Amino acid sequence: MTSPFPDPDPAPAPAQPDGQAGYDPAFLGPIVPLPHPTDPDIALVTLPYTHFTVLLRPDRRLAAATAVGIDGGRLVDLKREGQWRLDPRVPEAQQAGEALYADNDFDRGHLVRRLDPVWGDDAEVRAANADTFHFTNAAPQHAAFNQGKQLWAGLEDFLLTHAATFDRKLVVLTGPVLRPADPVYRKVRIPLAFWKVVAFLQDGALAATAYVLDQSPDLPNASAALAAAEAADQPPPLGAYRTFQVPVSDVADITALDLGPLPAVDLLPAPPSPAPTAPGAEPGPDRWRPLGRHEDIVLGPPR
Repeated sequence: MTSPFPDPDPAPAPAQPDGQAGYDPAFLGPIVPLPHPTDPDIALVTLPYTHFTVLLRPDRRLAAATAVGIDGGRLVDLKREGQWRLDPRVPEAQQAGEALYADNDFDRGHLVRRLDPVWGDDAEVRAANADTFHFTNAAPQHAAFNQGKQLWAGLEDFLLTHAATFDRKLVVLTGPVLRPADPVYRKVRIPLAFWKVVAFLQDGALAATAYVLDQSPDLPNASAALAAAEAADQPPPLGAYRTFQVPVSDVADITALDLGPLPAVDLLPAPPSPAPTAPGAEPGPDRWRPLGRHEDIVLGPPR
């Protein structure tokens, strides 16, 4: 059977352009390294931008993870301006560009939020804003907003205000959950869930919390509906957005990414049910805490 996907030849990390220093693992003081795959067969390309880094997975044409340092005390509320474009450091066949988003209800969803790296001097601010409009920093999300997606959009703001206690700084790691069974649309497998891990200093010590945004199909015959959508060149049908606070270790499990010291400093109390046993596995019902508002987030003592 012929694969519907291009057969990219994963390249080494491209040279770092002047001015694009990327994410700083020492941004908070304690080292929070970039995630890396626990599966030796998964190759990622490291793409540094201004104040953030994208870890591109060429075989999926999407980022596996992004990392950004947010300096809350220096953020600039820059007017939204920017044009989505491909990154010239990466072959076009390894990026999901405008063809994926044309004439449908998919948003080009920023993985690193547009304003998160927009801090510093004027040149840094403008460069960071422009850098977030690379397609390597985008993932398809359905355009219909609801409470779950609104919660997701405001997580960093809430945690900057209520959790970070050292110069209002955060490190945010985020990305799609790239499951092998994700539905195909225009030769790209569409992720049905997204994850976010936020690290900060609390009482002088490293702390972290983790979240999942799930937009999986909620249909009686999901497989048939997905197949019919693909045959008609229509986006896959998606269920309502649901936002959960989850153990950091569960994010590591479902993404097959090593998250360094962050699972050990999770502020969510240890859940009673077992962890997922494989990437994409369903968690136990007691492990993921549904969020209806930001105030539902648990910021308890590290376990």
